[in-house]
Amino acid sequence: MAKAPEQEHPVKAFGWAARDSTSGHLSPFNFSRRATGDEDVRFKVLFCGICHSDLHNIKNDWGFSIYPIVPGHEIVGEVTEVGSKVKKVKVGDKVGVGCMVGACHACDNCNNDLENYCPKMLLTYSSVYTDGTLTYGGYSDSMVANERYIVRFPENMPLDAGAPLLCAGITVYSPLKYFGLAEPGKHVGIVGLGGLGHVGVKFAKALGAKVTVISTSPSKKDEALNQLGAHSFLVSSDQDQMQAAMGTLDGIIDTVSAVHPIVPLIGLLKSHGKLILVGAPEKPLELAVFPLIAGRKVLAGSGIGGMKETQEMIDFAAKHNITAEIEVISMEYVNTAMERLAKNDVRYRFVIDVGNTLAATKS
Repeated sequence: MAKAPEQEHPVKAFGWAARDSTSGHLSPFNFSRRATGDEDVRFKVLFCGICHSDLHNIKNDWGFSIYPIVPGHEIVGEVTEVGSKVKKVKVGDKVGVGCMVGACHACDNCNNDLENYCPKMLLTYSSVYTDGTLTYGGYSDSMVANERYIVRFPENMPLDAGAPLLCAGITVYSPLKYFGLAEPGKHVGIVGLGGLGHVGVKFAKALGAKVTVISTSPSKKDEALNQLGAHSFLVSSDQDQMQAAMGTLDGIIDTVSAVHPIVPLIGLLKSHGKLILVGAPEKPLELAVFPLIAGRKVLAGSGIGGMKETQEMIDFAAKHNITAEIEVISMEYVNTAMERLAKNDVRYRFVIDVGNTLAATKS
């Protein structure tokens, strides 16, 4: 007979969990974490960002959620214990864990620092770990992970505004680098000015590219140009604006996680341009092939990044003062935050103040 979550492991833990997909409602949850292994790092969770995929997962929009779910994969805190073989960090260091906590460490992807594309990659939450128990995320008081999956936070990187970079940051940084868009002279489009899009603008700019924001919301023009520093702004529903911008972009990072038309975006690309999808709509998108053929254009996807690149991204962000624009909330506000997130009512990322507000929700 399966053990209850609070009895699976020796270290007691407390967080908030969704029990099933019918409501997607989160509530206080007692569970347990494994003892600190030789290569493990344990830390007290101080902040955790709320990613759009947390919302998808608690509602099982993608069909692979395993309940109960303690969401959260933008997790930062302070190291409280390290295993005997850990070399990367020490007690008291500020660290983070992003979207994954395991992989096979033997395949070509793992050997090339691309654990994120390992067929046996283990997600930070709602995955079955190597010991057969469920993984639980950062809406909780503590976290333990193999040191390979621990990201060191530089001294000048604020933990609250830095947390979302562990998912949103690497999700846009990796394709900018891989697809050759992260350099001066390139003209990059960012579709969607949400949690991913707004950090995409910041990274693309810092990497030297010219940036155009493409959005359905004319109201975001001022923020895009004057607060985030984009060079230009396109309203995707304005035919005249879109027509005038045809064939001007070297690449586009599309961050939108709802179903939306992509053929007009392909039209914005120069010949040999690349449209890279990093948002994950729950239903298929419609694609006409001829616009791709006509300009030898590329439609691609990209998912987070390996651990080496994630550390590189955090170090780059610290050097260039890149952080997420955040709204810090208490743990008990989390269900309201999810409702607001579903309506895109956040500028631009919710971050839970776990360290100061979680304990008060214990009954």
